[in-house]
Amino acid sequence: MPTERIKFTGHDGSDLAARLDLPNGPHLATAIFAHCFTCGKDIPAARRISARLSSLGIAVLRFDFTGLGHSGGEFSNTSFTSNVDDLISANAYLTARSMEPALIIGHSLGGAAVLKAAAQLNNIKAVATLGAPFDPEHVTHNFADALPEIMSNGVAEVSLGGRPFRIGKRFIEDVAEGQLTPSIGALNAALLVLHAPRDEIVSIDNASQIFLAAKHPKSFVTLDSADHLISRADDAEYAADVIATWAQRYIHLKQPAPPPGAPEGVLRVSEADPAGYLTDITSSDGHHVLADEPLAYGGTNKGLSPYGLLSAGLGACTSMTIRMYARRKGWPLNQVSVDVSHDKVHAQDAETAVGEKIDTWRRRISLTGKLDADQRARLLEIADKCPVHRTLERSSTVITELAEAE
Repeated sequence: MPTERIKFTGHDGSDLAARLDLPNGPHLATAIFAHCFTCGKDIPAARRISARLSSLGIAVLRFDFTGLGHSGGEFSNTSFTSNVDDLISANAYLTARSMEPALIIGHSLGGAAVLKAAAQLNNIKAVATLGAPFDPEHVTHNFADALPEIMSNGVAEVSLGGRPFRIGKRFIEDVAEGQLTPSIGALNAALLVLHAPRDEIVSIDNASQIFLAAKHPKSFVTLDSADHLISRADDAEYAADVIATWAQRYIHLKQPAPPPGAPEGVLRVSEADPAGYLTDITSSDGHHVLADEPLAYGGTNKGLSPYGLLSAGLGACTSMTIRMYARRKGWPLNQVSVDVSHDKVHAQDAETAVGEKIDTWRRRISLTGKLDADQRARLLEIADKCPVHRTLERSSTVITELAEAE
């Protein structure tokens, strides 16, 4: 995905470092991602969720809060409220660029912050939280031993994740007053709560409290065995897929018209995992599937193989063609199912002489309904009229050109 490195002004005038992940194709909507306490915009979960959303045409702004990462300002002078204000600043920056956000996502304390911010932003239509605390004060258990020093001296240095941070008294007092119930109840947006039952940092009880405080529409999805940081790629990809699928129901994705001469639009295929073969496939009308290779061929087996997609196209077209004909004739066809198999081995691809016919697809068609023998025979003939079948049987031309470098 193309990424813009940008800076915008935060709540106190400091420059906040951000990445704006843009779609490869048309820009259909915009989202903001808020990271967890003392984390940053480049954590794996943020990157994967941004990549997945951008494949759908949704641009994602992820940034470092004041005093963290590459952003300016002093972390010791920040608070939960300042995080909320930074989110409101991010919203204003995007709106000024004619990219008004409709979706906001927050992880851990960032999830609590987006709940507070979204209640103040009328343009937000969907809110998603990952491992968010119901009570922002929950975060202080990470440095409970230093609380007396912070309250006595006004500030203290603590170690979080092996890194030193200066926590100020203002932060402690602010999170203690950061009640979320009024903000959650005031949300004028759909809410998705994602949480792992085994989260050892923020317990699953927090998800229950957030969910109960919210009005409908609201949804809850478990992240099963994920850790709090959603550090495993499989867990991050699952969360990304869930958010991307759910969000489409609540944010308006106005699809562009297909290019002239391409009635079904353009299919965009984008590499999702450079270390393997996982691939995002998105059509210009918003549909999405994953492609991959089996484990035996170096893939991660998270989607259909390229030949599997070809088989799926043949099977789907066969079923649709039969249904279309039976409907037109008024025949009592209750259901069609097509089993498709392809007998070519992947390793033979580059070893076969050009022009030799090596691909064989086998279709086993099941027709359910009170059809007589003549009707069944006719529907079997009609299966061979399937446009994809005819395309596979005759020669095709593939024109390839290299796009200009970014």
